[in-house]
Amino acid sequence: MPRVLFVTSECYPLIKTGGLGDVCGSLPPALSALGVDVRVLMPAYRAALAHAGRLQRVAEITIPEMGVTAGVLEGQLPDTHVGLWLLDWPAAYDRSGNPYLDSSGTPWSDNAQRFALLARAAVQIANGRVGLAWQPEIVHAHDWQTGLVPALLAPQPVRPATVFTIHNLAYQGLFPYETFRSLNLPDSLWSIGGVEFYSLLSFMKGGLTFADRITTVSPNYAHEIQTPAFGCGLDGLLGARADVLRGILNGIDHETWNPATDPHLVQPFTFEHVEDKKANKHSLQIQLGLPAASTLPLIGWVGRLVEQKGIDLLLDALPELLRLPLQLAVLGSGEARFEQALRTAALQAPDRIAAVIGYDEALAHRIEAGADIFLMPSRFEPCGLNQLYSLRYGTVPIVHRVGGLADTVIDGNSENLRNQRANGVVFDAPEADALCAAVKRALALYREPTVWRSLQRAGMEHDYSWRHSAAAYRDLYRELVDGRMARPA
Repeated sequence: MPRVLFVTSECYPLIKTGGLGDVCGSLPPALSALGVDVRVLMPAYRAALAHAGRLQRVAEITIPEMGVTAGVLEGQLPDTHVGLWLLDWPAAYDRSGNPYLDSSGTPWSDNAQRFALLARAAVQIANGRVGLAWQPEIVHAHDWQTGLVPALLAPQPVRPATVFTIHNLAYQGLFPYETFRSLNLPDSLWSIGGVEFYSLLSFMKGGLTFADRITTVSPNYAHEIQTPAFGCGLDGLLGARADVLRGILNGIDHETWNPATDPHLVQPFTFEHVEDKKANKHSLQIQLGLPAASTLPLIGWVGRLVEQKGIDLLLDALPELLRLPLQLAVLGSGEARFEQALRTAALQAPDRIAAVIGYDEALAHRIEAGADIFLMPSRFEPCGLNQLYSLRYGTVPIVHRVGGLADTVIDGNSENLRNQRANGVVFDAPEADALCAAVKRALALYREPTVWRSLQRAGMEHDYSWRHSAAAYRDLYRELVDGRMARPA
């Protein structure tokens, strides 16, 4: 089986800000279960060190271009057999909180240097120059923070193959030309065929231009990003590389997200005993200070409070939604204006709206289990994980038909209900009126217990684990390794 080095800026349970962390925490163990020899390399953030368990300093990496010698701390990804390497350079990584933003929500001023260091360290490991007695056949880099890895490896005559995964094309790692110079990157990279993007340095473009294979996190998103509407200015490049681009749908960790065994729930449940879900709804309502009304539909939201996720659509729709028989439970953080708007709405309608600003993993699980309906009106969504968690927990999702949401949620129209395929409610326009109409459709379905049970069954009985997706990545790795072995000397 191939030897694969995962290079990532976050990995659950060490640290995460969203789907990237979840994927890089759950995909490596799934690959390992299929026999892939996978190791994870990420920065030694303060939080990562606190959660990583026992670590041993096993190597030093000298980066002459940056005047840095960093340590390599070795351990295992918690509760797995996956090898873990943390890149230890306290000046870059020993900071509290978010891996990308300071306490005011501003990007760290040295982010380019921090992630260029990670990329150069990955290249040293990939080339076997660190003395680790292990060398990858494939380097799998994730999102803009690692985009320089394929760019730096590409010119080398003997090197591992590279895979670059786009988790969200909207975040591209853009920096001024002066930063390019300060990083001592090869002059050859500064061109339209390199990392230059409208006179800026683009880490993302480095991965897209130079990786041997590009993946993204759902089939539909792979098509969308080749269009001007979703390509973020890179649709032309992605279209030109369409032959090496494929969409592989994310999976979820079926152990962590399992309503039958979830330790965060007051009452575990299965589809056969889905009535036990009601105890979690009651407990959630009490916890959030909402009236414990068992028959009133409870709509959940867990996610970043930014326009991408459609929080502005929800806020615009609130006056109309509050005329409907429902409650709303929101957990998230993001832009200050949206946080304040939610706080105000919750104060004005405390019996209908509960808003928790921040992130709480246990509460996220309880909302997934206790809500009747889950709302994801994202303007764009590369894959989405919360709709998969919701389906697993019998919580019917309402989604905008984009990206991975379109790949995973099947609308409860009459034909899909008749074929017992429907598992949610889907709307087509990112507008408040369309969102309200979708909620009204969901409430109508909720009032028909047999139909609602059918929606829940379709979601809860489907396999959303990494089993199929990990096999697709394994096959991709094999394709790369076999192709390299077949090349003439």
